[in-house]
Formats: sequence, structure tokens, C-alpha cells
Amino acid sequence: MSKKVKDELLDHDYDGIKEFDNDLPPWWIYLFYVTILFSVVYIARYHVIGSGDLQEEEYVAEMKEGEAVRKKAEAAQGMVQLAFSSDGAVLEKGKAIFTANCAACHGQNGEGLVGPNLTDDYYLHGNTVEEMVRVIKKGVPEKGMIPWEASLKPAQIVEVASYIHSLHGSNPANPKEPQGELVSN
Repeated sequence: MSKKVKDELLDHDYDGIKEFDNDLPPWWIYLFYVTILFSVVYIARYHVIGSGDLQEEEYVAEMKEGEAVRKKAEAAQGMVQLAFSSDGAVLEKGKAIFTANCAACHGQNGEGLVGPNLTDDYYLHGNTVEEMVRVIKKGVPEKGMIPWEASLKPAQIVEVASYIHSLHGSNPANPKEPQGELVSN
């Protein structure tokens, strides 16, 4: 019997490439067996027994945790959720701020004086909470409205936006003619 020679050149020839008949290194074979064992344990734990959270469940849990941390940080910094409020206390605060700062141009009831009528279905800069907050914060300098972000806190800006939103459809006396685009709510 002939003894096997290491690095024996085989008769295979493929496009000029010749092949050696080498055994795989033992460390590679052992690593291969470890991966097979790992996959059996993984499938048993996560899919058969169900004792661990799958990737999607971990993602959802971490997103909830991150959202809670974000809300806590926003609350600590005085930030607020951008949403119109119908709470009476919020609307009263918004009315007080509106009366002190905005009524000179928009009228006591939002009917519009120098500034546009805030009670009709016509809008110059949008009617969503994001658009209203942006206009209050940044102002409209080319039309004479100053930015209020330096004077009002974020919560106060949302209170004013909520109050302005509550004025929609109130039909005050002597309203200013419509300006802007007709937006159906």
C-alpha cells in the first residue's frame, strides 16, 4: 500500500488551475462543528423553547425604552409635543398670551387688523400645528410679524397655537377679508 503524500497534485485541471489534495486544518473542522452546535442551541432556545427575545421583540422593547427616555429629556428641557390642545386651562393660557402679544395685529377675537383673520378657512402659512408653531416661533418678518421664540417658551408657543386653532370658525364681528389659500379642515 502506498502512503498518502501531503500536497499531492491531482489530475484535475480547470482552465489551467491544478488542484492539490489537502486535508482541512483541524482547527477549521473543530470551528465548523462548534457552529453546528451553536445553531442547534440557538434554534432550541429562541424558536422551540422561546426563552429568549427574538431580534424584532428586542428592537420594539428598546424603541419603547428610548421613547420614554426622549420624553423624559424633553420634559426636563421644557419641550412639548406638537399637538393642538382642547384643554380649557391650556386655552386660557394661550388666550392670555394672545391678548398680550398678538391682539394688536390680529384683533382681540382673531378677526384680523393689520395681520390676517385667524378665524376663517383661509391660511397664508398653513393650518397644521407644525406650521402654526413655526410661524409663531420664526415670525414672518417680510410682513411685519416678529419672531416670538426668544420671548415665549416652547410650551407657551403651543398654547398660543392651540388657542388660535380654537378660534377657527368663531365668526367674530368685523372680520378682515380672506387672505391666503382656502384650506378645508
